[in-house]
Amino acid sequence: MPTTATADRSTVTTLTSQERELLYAVGCGLRDAEIASALALPDDAVAGRLARILAKLGLRDRAAAIVHAFDCGLVVPGHGPREPVGPPARTVGRQAREPRVRICVLGPLKAWRDGRPVDLGPLRQQAVLAALALSPDRTVSQQELLDGVWGMEPPNTKVVPVYIYRLRKILNTGDGQDSVIQRDRCGYRLVPGAVEVDVTRMEELVTAAGKAERAGELAEAVRVCGQAVDLFRGELLSCLPGPFVELERLRLTERRITLAQRKLDWQLRLGRHTEAIAELWALAVAQPLNEPVAAMLMRALYRSGRRAEALAVYDRTRRRLADDLGVSPGRLLSRTHLMILRGHDAGLGLTRTTP
Repeated sequence: MPTTATADRSTVTTLTSQERELLYAVGCGLRDAEIASALALPDDAVAGRLARILAKLGLRDRAAAIVHAFDCGLVVPGHGPREPVGPPARTVGRQAREPRVRICVLGPLKAWRDGRPVDLGPLRQQAVLAALALSPDRTVSQQELLDGVWGMEPPNTKVVPVYIYRLRKILNTGDGQDSVIQRDRCGYRLVPGAVEVDVTRMEELVTAAGKAERAGELAEAVRVCGQAVDLFRGELLSCLPGPFVELERLRLTERRITLAQRKLDWQLRLGRHTEAIAELWALAVAQPLNEPVAAMLMRALYRSGRRAEALAVYDRTRRRLADDLGVSPGRLLSRTHLMILRGHDAGLGLTRTTP
């Protein structure tokens, strides 16, 4: 196995956006703990992800990865990474700077202050912060927080102000500025521009992907939408209590599935069938009753020369629909099945998914 790779930019395109960011960080000489903090990863996840990057690129060790990052032009000598590690800086007034506080809700709730992870306290206190983070650009009343976090069993004491006080201390950047949690006569909100929330970044990427599609740049749309999908990590808001989190968990799960379908649809329209198969299989296993996903998987398999497997996907989906829902396949799945049986490639048109 070679120690280094030749200076070929195309090899980096085999990596996901998160893997490219990790390679940037490795190329800049950051330690695992620094990479985990910058990319919002568990401390013990960096080594495993780096090992997968080394395997993908045919590299022997970390030193080879650093050399490869320079060879491929990801890192310029004396200038660090060409792209920032982690979320991009925000513009505040006339100066661009990264917010001092970051909150991630597209997985287990986590927060960082000045790049360092913080302990957010009890689960209901965390649920209060999640409610604020998932209500951007608006004030959340104390009653909304009570209803959303405690539901039909409100506390006997005025615990919300206590939790807000604690969260303000936890997230205080110590730079003399006001707290990142603002209070007005209507309730509480995160100060705009003071906190970076991953769900906001995700929606920005989705908007950018839509613009790329409308401009006819499907490859760019796939790349940007892939970055949005990569922001989801693990079980959404795991262990947090309350009806608000439960509804958001369902909404964000559906959002992730929709975005994954949208990206895969674009990949198939670009003719990148083989590339899409693995992700389509995983999505089909997770969503066995999702007929559009099954239809896309059948198309990808068929156009990759795997006709028998495509027909097997139809049979499995048909049985699950009958057993679980008592229904027959819908028009899309039935039409895809018929076109594959007849060998009519022209009839295998791809359906668009909405953002």
